[in-house]
Formats: sequence, C-alpha cells, structure tokens
Amino acid sequence: MIDQMLQYVFTGLSAGSLYALVALGIVLIYRSTRVLNFAHGDIATVATFVAYSALSQQYSFFVAFGAALVVGAAVGVAFYFGVLVKAQREGANLLGMVILTLGLALIIQGAVVWYWGAEPVALPFPISDTRTYTIGAVVVSQLSLASLGAGLVGSLLLYLLVQKTRLGLAMRATSENLMAAQTLGIPTRMVLGVSWGVAAALSVVAGVFLAPALLLDPFFMLDPFLKGFAAAVLGGLNSLPGAVVGALILGVAESLTGAYLAIQFKNTLAFLIIIVVLLVRPEGLLGKEFKERV
Repeated sequence: MIDQMLQYVFTGLSAGSLYALVALGIVLIYRSTRVLNFAHGDIATVATFVAYSALSQQYSFFVAFGAALVVGAAVGVAFYFGVLVKAQREGANLLGMVILTLGLALIIQGAVVWYWGAEPVALPFPISDTRTYTIGAVVVSQLSLASLGAGLVGSLLLYLLVQKTRLGLAMRATSENLMAAQTLGIPTRMVLGVSWGVAAALSVVAGVFLAPALLLDPFFMLDPFLKGFAAAVLGGLNSLPGAVVGALILGVAESLTGAYLAIQFKNTLAFLIIIVVLLVRPEGLLGKEFKERV
C-alpha cells in the first residue's frame, strides 16, 4: 500500500514539476505587468511544433530544443514590444491587455493549424517513455525522470536569475515599483521584455517535455496551461516560490485523486482548487495581498 502510494506521489511530482514551469511563467509576467497571459500555453505550442519539425528533419534534440526556446522567447518579446507597449501608450487598461493576449492565442492556434494541420502527431523524442528504472519500491520511466529534472533545473535557473544577478535585481525592482525603478535609471521596458521572453521559454520547456506523453496537436497545451494557472492561484499569483509549491501540490493531488477516487474527477480538481483558494485565501498559500502604489 505504501509502495503504491509512493509510486503515485512520484508520478504527481513529475507532472507537477512541469506545471511549475508553466506557473512560474504566468507569475513572472503577472508580477511585472499585472497581466494574465492567456496565450502562455499557445506560445509553448508553436515552439514545440518548431521542435517537432526540426526533429522530423533529423536535427539533433539539442538543436531542436534550442530552436524551440528561441522561437518561444522571440514570440513573447515581440508581442510585448509590438503590441502591449503600443497598447499601453494608447491608454489601454489591464482588461484590454488581457484581451490582447487572448487574441494572440487565437492567432497562434490558427497559424499552427494552417502550417502543421489539426491532426495529432507524435513528437519524435529521444527519451523513452517505456524504458524504466527501479528506485527502491518505485518504478520510474526515463521520461518521468527527465521531466522531473527539467522542472527542477528550470526552476533553479529562474531562481538564480532573479536572486543572484543584476538583471534579476532589476526585474524585482521593476515588479515592486515601476515608477521608482524608472527614477533609478532602470530600463524598465527592456526588463519587462526580458521577463516576457523568460516566461515564454519556461513554458516551452514544459511543452517539449509534455509532448511525448501526449499527442501533439494545436491545443495540446490547453490542459497544462490551466493546471499551471491553477497552481499559480494556489501558490499565489505574486509569489514565484508559491508557484512551485502550488504546482507540486496540484500534481500530487491529481495523481492520488485519479488513483484512489476516480480518473474522471482528476481533470476537474484544478478548477475546484481555484474556487476554494479564491474563497478561502485569495492571495494564495505564499502570496501577499497586492497593493497598488500610486
């Protein structure tokens, strides 16, 4: 019984680590611009299809992965500078900018369907989902280990960027008080653009490692995006550590729910968590109440 539970917990941690990357991207953008990016998953989708094309043409995984990261980050940065900055200059409010992200999501979906088609395809991935290892009483696949590793490495790199670099200090200052950061001479537009690029790259990592376990289609990141959003709400939309904690809790809770209650209930758990958290603790487990400075 204990061994079986440990198996489900590891499975949940593996999935939760990828949800964490999605949640970190959502939180990173929200902290810096107060915008909920509903195109977050779709940016990962188009970048994952780029990796699919590269792998299908016999390029190495590292080349394909690098190309996907570059494309995802470029789309995020281009959208920020090409659309959101101009919208802000025209006086667009936060709701208007959220609608713009929805528009970007629809454009990307249409572009993916037009270029790659709507039929599901399998991503030719070098890491096996069937080859397994035994760690104690837990049997894990190569893909599960790689997914867990990707989530941990991505989260660690973001932590080092935000906490240990001058750019990270500028990102924290900009997210804390934009006007004060501008007064101090911080190039806030550039910093915010970098935030969008980094957030998009995190979601791309999640997409590339989720795709082998799912069939790749223009909407395959919809469910992971919703899980990442739920994790961000659970942990706190203004807390990067909270996003990781919320994602791991959600991943484990989903795995245990599917195993011991009903597999049909598993996919509704994220929405129940959003409702409960918003009713009981709107700022999330590790989040703080946001107060706008004027």
